[in-house]
Amino acid sequence: MVNNVNTNPGALIALQNLTRISEQLEETQRRVSTGLEVSSASDNPALFALAQKQRAELGSIEAVQQGLRIGTSTVDVALAAGESISDVLVEMRAIASQAADPTLSDAEVDLLEDQYVVLRDQLTRLVDTAEIGGRNLLASGAADLQVVAGPDGATTITVAAQDLSVGGANVTVSAAANPFAAVADDPATMGVDESMTRAEVAQAEITAIEASIDNVSNALGALGGGGSSLELQNRILTRVSDALEISIGNLVDADLARESSRLQALQVQQQLAIQTLSIANAAPNAILALFA
Repeated sequence: MVNNVNTNPGALIALQNLTRISEQLEETQRRVSTGLEVSSASDNPALFALAQKQRAELGSIEAVQQGLRIGTSTVDVALAAGESISDVLVEMRAIASQAADPTLSDAEVDLLEDQYVVLRDQLTRLVDTAEIGGRNLLASGAADLQVVAGPDGATTITVAAQDLSVGGANVTVSAAANPFAAVADDPATMGVDESMTRAEVAQAEITAIEASIDNVSNALGALGGGGSSLELQNRILTRVSDALEISIGNLVDADLARESSRLQALQVQQQLAIQTLSIANAAPNAILALFA
């Protein structure tokens, strides 16, 4: 062994070891603090790229699920209003049944007619209030609800709008100011008596109400089926989202139990390397004894 003061091989080796251990310790501390084994492309380019692709897909799924939840809320509001409309129609039928009694006086029929009109106006209010976020599936001329159902943007679920407005395709009750008014015979029609008493008009209104109740029930069934499709798709995407999160974790998450053990070991190694370097740096001092 050559004794000199210009070059200290032991100190250089100790410094190399200390540098290597410090780098490993820094890397381990980063994994412990972030919880990630692969946090950047420099750690593992292939795994980082794959994880980023899955993160992008996960973000798209979250956006689609938000749209599905909004669509479900829209359908739920329409269903609630539609069910109330069905209930009101049942009440209107009861009033029309009373008005169809030919023994009632005009004054009594007038009272029933007033109640009937109040309920009919309630139908219009229910349709008008079935709006959420600018969407109304029950109004006349309403557009169908189309919701993106997949992260590719190409898959959609369509919920058909149902016209439940008074006088529309499904609710065919009379929109006249006096729905139980008697109908006079038209003189221009020869040989045909078109006159109707108030009781007969009320009886005809019962037929229209019964048809409306059936139509509303069918409309609610269609809306309910569309709402179920939206909820089912949302549950499916939730499962896909969970699977993607697990997959990303398997790719980039650090094993903190292992990293904790490694951290303690590296800290001890670092202390030993510092002591070794200190000893190596002090070795040239022994040469001074030769010149004493």
